Amino acid sequence: MSIILKNNDNFVIYHKNTITLLMFTINCKGKLLEINEPIVMGILNITPDSFYKGYLNHSLDEIKKQVESMITEGVSIIDVGGQSTRPGSERIHAEEELERILPVVEFIHKECPEVIISIDTYISKVAFHAIDAGASIVNDVSAGELDSEMIPLIGKYKVPYICMHMQGTPESMQENPVYQNVSTEVLDFFIRKIEECKKAGILDIIIDPGFGFGKNVHHNFSLLANLSVFKMLGCPVLAGLSRKGMIYKSLQTSANEALNGTTVLNTIALNNGADILRVHDVREAKEAITLMNLYKKAVHN
Repeated sequence: MSIILKNNDNFVIYHKNTITLLMFTINCKGKLLEINEPIVMGILNITPDSFYKGYLNHSLDEIKKQVESMITEGVSIIDVGGQSTRPGSERIHAEEELERILPVVEFIHKECPEVIISIDTYISKVAFHAIDAGASIVNDVSAGELDSEMIPLIGKYKVPYICMHMQGTPESMQENPVYQNVSTEVLDFFIRKIEECKKAGILDIIIDPGFGFGKNVHHNFSLLANLSVFKMLGCPVLAGLSRKGMIYKSLQTSANEALNGTTVLNTIALNNGADILRVHDVREAKEAITLMNLYKKAVHN
């Protein structure tokens, strides 16, 4: 027996104790992004200390080539970040972050106007200027916890908000993360945070459990195993697993050698209900989505 529930413009189907996404429609400053199957968010780091692929010290033409490559490979959203949030990273001021990201956001918006741009920041001032420059989604690793002006700003400008769970701060989050039950605690966090976002007037909320953000390897795998429980929230679920420590530490390799492991965990995330894969490697993520779609069709036929 199946029960279909309508949550605003989002349809979710409950069937045999599982939850499968039918469709979400996200309004990105007038562009409607339909998620009727999982999509890919490509990572574009403009930082000197990212844990993988580091600083894009390239000309804008080279950045355009990378963006065009992502488009060709099937990206739906490009996430531009100017401040590293890797464990132990040091914060930079908003002005420095803006110096890094604004030329890139403006350039992509002008040269590739069909692209939906997300700005990866937890600073409301950066989000404000990025939205003005052409970004239409804000991806906040702190879910408004590090800047009290962020959620009201998103509510004012009505852009989609990626709301991520993080225990602690990037500087200290991996020192000794502790949970009684990580999945239950993260779920409770999102129940409270979604209510806060809705009260502020935010219409489109995307949730990200925050793999690697204040979680040890066991916590991360527990979240992945229980990812489907977050579907009850009625929001798209983003999985950011790409080349993270839970992969390369488990395999005793490095971020540079973690592509195969990333694809394996992305496949598990898709099977457990992920709607968006945030990745460094777009083509491989799209292939995982294509194959998983074919597998699920075969299972249901």
